[in-house]
Amino acid sequence: MRISCVLRTMSATTPATVLRPTLERVEELRTSLAEISARVQQAAPANATTGRQPTLVAVSKYKPASDILACYEDGQRDFGENYVQELVDKAAQLPADIRWHFIGTFQTNKSKILASIPNLYAVQTVGSAKGADALNKQLTSRTTPLNVLLQVNTSGEDVKSGLAPLTSPVPADAELVHLARHIVSSCPHLHLQGLMTIGSLTESLDSKEKPNEDFEKLKQTRDLLEEALAPEKGQWGEGGRLLLSMGMSSDFEAALRTGSDIVRVGTGIFGGRPKKEEVKSATS
Repeated sequence: MRISCVLRTMSATTPATVLRPTLERVEELRTSLAEISARVQQAAPANATTGRQPTLVAVSKYKPASDILACYEDGQRDFGENYVQELVDKAAQLPADIRWHFIGTFQTNKSKILASIPNLYAVQTVGSAKGADALNKQLTSRTTPLNVLLQVNTSGEDVKSGLAPLTSPVPADAELVHLARHIVSSCPHLHLQGLMTIGSLTESLDSKEKPNEDFEKLKQTRDLLEEALAPEKGQWGEGGRLLLSMGMSSDFEAALRTGSDIVRVGTGIFGGRPKKEEVKSATS
């Protein structure tokens, strides 16, 4: 028989009461998280450009706060969400030392809501100066700058957001360079941490047999952008490098072999998700 119980607040880091999952679910999540973490560590040695271990972001879209809490209690601290309201709701229920990464489509009119989340660690999908300005404007009371990553559409697919990758020689009017410089020079409440991409599914399926072209393209774009930002060195990145966020459940190992610093894994940890339409009907 499965028994669910309520986890009551035991410290100031947990602001609300959260329903605890069944013991079977806790064990399932711990096993999955341990397996993914081990695979990240195994693939990580090829990612030595920054001298740091890659960050595993557990993508908890459509998953209950109880699932996140189970992973948190097992040591996981970085979690990613695709929808602003879902992130707001979960952040209010869960420990304040969670590092939340917003990885969904960034809309300028959501800047105020995102900025209201005290432990928002990064917005990985910034793609315009307008969006950067709106976010920067809402963060005046924040004591440390918010990390932002610029989304790059390395696959060139119309259905995906993001700026065009860079090629050598870098065009004088390259939008990505202009946006990066704008954030560094005009957005004091933002910290340009790196670049993010979503590789094409076709590339992901083939990546075990050959280098993933989308990931290689983001790596090249990072190198070219760093050269363009050289005069502002020290005002961006981590340890003198812009970080790369690429790789999901199906291709994170290929991303790590290419040099990714951040991987975003959802189904590999939490299992399959319901469709968006199913979530809406269940909550309506």
